[in-house]
Amino acid sequence: MSVELLGVVIAAFAVLVTLGIGMFAGFAWIVRRIDRVDDKLSARIDGVEDELSARIHGVEVGLSEVKSELTEVKIAIARFEGPRPHLVVAR
Repeated sequence: MSVELLGVVIAAFAVLVTLGIGMFAGFAWIVRRIDRVDDKLSARIDGVEDELSARIHGVEVGLSEVKSELTEVKIAIARFEGPRPHLVVAR
């Protein structure tokens, strides 16, 4: 094996190792960045979820109040109208 051929083989090996290390470092950087973004999004989603839970609870409370008021209105209308007329009048 000549010195020139040995130099080319060593240079090619060094280029492959350099490219491999660069690709590994780039992949590690991407994974860290994705993990940070995932943490931020998880925290944001948890905050929105808590806010929506509170809003839903408020809507449920409001609906129960409306339901009770509607029942009272129905009763008042029924008292105002009186009993329903019968189809056949008893003699």
